[in-house]
Amino acid sequence: MNKAIVRTALFVPASRPERIPKAVASGADRVIVDLEDAVQESLKVEARANLDQFLKESPGCEVLVRVNAPDHPGHDLDLELCARHAGVIGIVLPKAESAAQVLHANRTGKPIWPIIESAYGLYALAEIAKANGVERLSFGSLDLALDLNLATGSDAAEEILSHARYAVLLHSRVAGLAPALDGVFPDIQDVEGLARVTRHARDMGFSGALCIHPSQVKVIHEVLMPSESELHWARKVIAASVTGGGVFTVDGQMIDAPVIGRARALLQRAGAVE
Repeated sequence: MNKAIVRTALFVPASRPERIPKAVASGADRVIVDLEDAVQESLKVEARANLDQFLKESPGCEVLVRVNAPDHPGHDLDLELCARHAGVIGIVLPKAESAAQVLHANRTGKPIWPIIESAYGLYALAEIAKANGVERLSFGSLDLALDLNLATGSDAAEEILSHARYAVLLHSRVAGLAPALDGVFPDIQDVEGLARVTRHARDMGFSGALCIHPSQVKVIHEVLMPSESELHWARKVIAASVTGGGVFTVDGQMIDAPVIGRARALLQRAGAVE
């Protein structure tokens, strides 16, 4: 199981294949070529052909693919396309609502990233998380809010969504999955809003977020990067742990195994694993 921290996974529509190289060059940790929501129904067949051609012409490129939902008539054709190409390193499964759907997608031999974005998906979360082939979960707050008839942006809606996020985090941990990703922030122009929700997701325990525009990548990465003071503290803790025994102090603070784990996690998030 790939446990790499993914801070950003950037969607790019397969209906605009000329944008795929730009997405790859954006600095996002992963690129997700989208055959689902970003592609209007009349362009689905063309989008699939576009992706097929791009992958044939770009043998060194690695992308994930968000296939159409399990109940869409193009779902199996999308999976067949993914199975044919080594450049597809994972399948993002939208509207995931059962382990059976995950297992069907996993016949491609690709790691699966289910998106939990419906009441049924949330209800079946435990079995989805433990299904064979699942690498990490992601959260679809916009679709879930619609499915649950939440008043988007209200305190009540955020309370319900926080419970759902908790469930995604909990089942990711219990199933031993890679760190989960939060959902997209739809307002591309609202940089401060993106930073605010990213801080919230970070503090909840998400490793990063799905994003819909290259400009969002830098913002998310900056928010997720620990501060210099945090990194200085983490390095001191790790250095002292070599000779400090089971419990010791650093700058007057008691340090034990959970605190050392926190220090290592900060260094890992900064790409400075000790």
